[in-house]
Amino acid sequence: MGKRSKGAEQSPGLGVRALLAFVLLAGCATGGVPPGRRHYAQSMNSATDGCLRNPGCVVVAPGEEATIPWLSRAVEAARTAATVMRLLDVAELAHVEQVLVACSQEANLKINEREYGPGKQPDDNECRRVVRQERGEKVTRAIELGRMKHHEAFACIQRELGKLLPDNFTLEPTYKLDPTTGRWLMLEPKLVAKWVAAQLLDLLLGTLVPDIVIHATGNPNQIQRVYDLKFPCVAKRKSNPFSRREDEGVQEQLSNKYGTLGGDKAPALVTPQLGVQ
Repeated sequence: MGKRSKGAEQSPGLGVRALLAFVLLAGCATGGVPPGRRHYAQSMNSATDGCLRNPGCVVVAPGEEATIPWLSRAVEAARTAATVMRLLDVAELAHVEQVLVACSQEANLKINEREYGPGKQPDDNECRRVVRQERGEKVTRAIELGRMKHHEAFACIQRELGKLLPDNFTLEPTYKLDPTTGRWLMLEPKLVAKWVAAQLLDLLLGTLVPDIVIHATGNPNQIQRVYDLKFPCVAKRKSNPFSRREDEGVQEQLSNKYGTLGGDKAPALVTPQLGVQ
């Protein structure tokens, strides 16, 4: 099987018991101690006494243990997570890359033929043609086509990987650095959408949004590898997608930005012409 995360390598029973102890203490706390000074070394046997004063707990007949209605569900969820959370093995990751390449090629061909006709594609002059301005910046035909192709490729990837590995990949996640831990953590998509709708774009400054993240089962914060799709338009970049752009090189983007997110391997580039680089 695939390489497991550090947490998943531990005995599931130990993880469940640890969660059980924490939940009992947190759910049955009397609230007399400030959160920052709460004594978590309290014995699990004190749960009954705490539950006598907590409506969230149910005490059964004298001599029997106090119970928390939602505890069994939490423990079962923890047991399941400890059992199934894992990283992809070599064969699975190879299949993922085959899907990414195939979807990028399908999107490239589909959009080119839709926009220019069967068997046709834009030449360099067409790629450099400015089609409009956005926030004072020029949008070339290459940029416009790239957006269309990304959209088409994402639909293909979601369809294909969603059949086999639905919990091990995320498309366009937004990561923000947690200054207290130094870790990049994924923001909830609904929260990001709310900030965008409210024009609170300053809250998104410094965030990273890679195209595809492969991660441990159900845990986008335990990254296995990051992939970035590119759809080169001009001939030079089709043969060398790492050639410099006007603002920064593709290699710098992968290493200096997405490389900080972590993973077993460095972030990879995917193009229709050269596959995974």
